[in-house]
Amino acid sequence: MTKTAERKPTAHAAAVPVPAPPPARDRRRRRLADQARAYGFLLGGLLCFALFSWYPAIRAVVIAFQEYTPGSPPEWAGTANFTRVLHDPEFTAAWRNTLTFTLLALLIGFAIPFVLALVLNELRHAKAFFRVAVYLPVMIPPVVSALLWKWFYDPGAGLANETLRFLHLPTSNWTNGTDTALVSLVLVATWANMGGTVLVYLAALQSIPGELYEAAELDGANLLQRVRHVTVPQTRFVVLMLMLLQIIATMQVFTEPFVITGGGPENATVTVLYLIYKYAFLYNDFGGACALSVLLLLLLGAFSAVYLRLTRSEGDA
Repeated sequence: MTKTAERKPTAHAAAVPVPAPPPARDRRRRRLADQARAYGFLLGGLLCFALFSWYPAIRAVVIAFQEYTPGSPPEWAGTANFTRVLHDPEFTAAWRNTLTFTLLALLIGFAIPFVLALVLNELRHAKAFFRVAVYLPVMIPPVVSALLWKWFYDPGAGLANETLRFLHLPTSNWTNGTDTALVSLVLVATWANMGGTVLVYLAALQSIPGELYEAAELDGANLLQRVRHVTVPQTRFVVLMLMLLQIIATMQVFTEPFVITGGGPENATVTVLYLIYKYAFLYNDFGGACALSVLLLLLLGAFSAVYLRLTRSEGDA
């Protein structure tokens, strides 16, 4: 048997030059060109944000420290606008109503979507139909939804009281009573906005591994125990995020008080955002309106910082 001669690399193959990496200057130039191209595509969106979001926000902070009246040059007022709004009797009522609305929205509008998501997750038939039915109120314009509920709450011929009369139950003043107006508005906001929350909860529930529920069933856990020991721990991050987002959203409630009650009766439904509207367009006091806006901005900024911190920590984990 003959031994196969080992092939040795030829001098020509050994002399093939290896391409040198581009110099650092070329790499920086290429990176800057890529970034410039990306920002060029984002330029339209950035201009819209700068024109309609950032500039009004910065302008409002400036006006908060000025004596500003349309048609006349602004004058520096220091903290006079803040002092004036803090001593306004409506300021206390607006913040009390806003915080009460937020608390009721958490108790009513936070539990109902979670329960609905649990029910939809357990359905075996017509899931698509019920998802659309739950999400349908979100697709209705907010003003239309508020006008619909305003007719529903009418103390005379409204559907709510007509239904109570048909059932031989006592009727209610709904939005015309100082003790029921705010709760009635919470029900409106819950009905109009819970569709998106239900779908987020439903997505979180469907991401839970089925093996956890099977193990709980083998251990003899009933439905409530499975919800307590499996569902709630597995969805706690989503629940916390939605709670913070709901606090931020409900503290800016405006459409329902403006359309349905007009802030009444007896300022029972005046919220901070509605009071800002009154300062600007009824009292013609733009300095006071901007001062209120800055106070609300600071509070919502604190909640937003908590939200960003939690989402960042969850992403790092």
